[in-house]
Amino acid sequence: MTELVEHFPTIFALMLTGVFAGILAGLLGVGGGIVIVPVLYFLFQHFGVSADSAMLVATATSLATIVPTSISSIRSHHKKGNVDLVLLRQWAIFVLLGVLLGSWLVTQIKGSWLTLLFSFIAILAALNMLFRAGKPALFQALPGRLGQGTIATNIGAFSAMVGIGGGTLSVPILTACNYPAHKAVGTAAAIGLIISLPGALTMLTLGTTPVDAPVLTFGLVNVISFLCIVPLTVLFAPVGAALANRLDATLLKRIFAIALLITGLRMLGQILL
Repeated sequence: MTELVEHFPTIFALMLTGVFAGILAGLLGVGGGIVIVPVLYFLFQHFGVSADSAMLVATATSLATIVPTSISSIRSHHKKGNVDLVLLRQWAIFVLLGVLLGSWLVTQIKGSWLTLLFSFIAILAALNMLFRAGKPALFQALPGRLGQGTIATNIGAFSAMVGIGGGTLSVPILTACNYPAHKAVGTAAAIGLIISLPGALTMLTLGTTPVDAPVLTFGLVNVISFLCIVPLTVLFAPVGAALANRLDATLLKRIFAIALLITGLRMLGQILL
C-alpha cells in the first residue's frame, strides 16, 4: 500500500498522458507517439531518470502503446475503405526492413542521438502543420518502385528510432505526392502497426534495461506506462472525435503545432545547451 501511494503521482501523470494522447488523436488525427514520447521523456526525468535513459525507454514504450491503438484504428479505417491494400503490400517489406534496422540501432546508441532526431522530426512536423495545411501537393504522383521503396524504408527506420507510428511521416509524404488525404490517414494506421509491433518486440528483447530505468521496465519497455496509457488512449479517442465536430479543428491543430514546435525546440536545447 505504501509503495502504491509512493508511485501514485507517476501513475496519475501516465494516466493523464493516455487521456491527452487519446483526445488529440481523435480531435486532430495526430499519432499518439508524437505526444507520448516527449511527455514520457520529461516525466521520467522528473522522477529521477537520466535524459539518455528517459529517451530510450520513452521511445520503446511509445511503440508498444501504438500496437493496440493502431489495430483499433485499422479496423475503423478499413470499414470505410480507406486502407490502400495495394500500396500497403508494396511498402510493407521495405517498412519492416527499416523498422528492424531502426529499432536495432535504438538498442545500440545513446539516447541523446534519439532525442536529437525526435527534435528535428517534431519541428518539421509542426512546421508542416503550420504552413503546408491545405496547400497544393508538391508532386503529381508517387515516384516509381525504387523511390517508394526508399521512402518506405526511411519511414520505418526513422519512426522506429523515435517511437512514432506511421502517421507523422507517412501522411505528409503521401499527401505531398498528390495521394488522397483520407486514404493516406487510413493506410498510415496500417503502416503504424508494421512499425510498432516489430519495433517494440525488438527493443523489448534486445534492449538492455538502463540501471536508472523506471520500475517494471523490461528491455526498454516500461510496463506500468503501457498499462496506464493504452486503455485511456483507446477510451478517449472517440471523445476527441466527437469534440472535433464542435470545435474549430483547424485552429486547434495550429495551437498543437505551436506546442509541438516549442517541445521540439526545448528537447533540442536540452541536448545542445
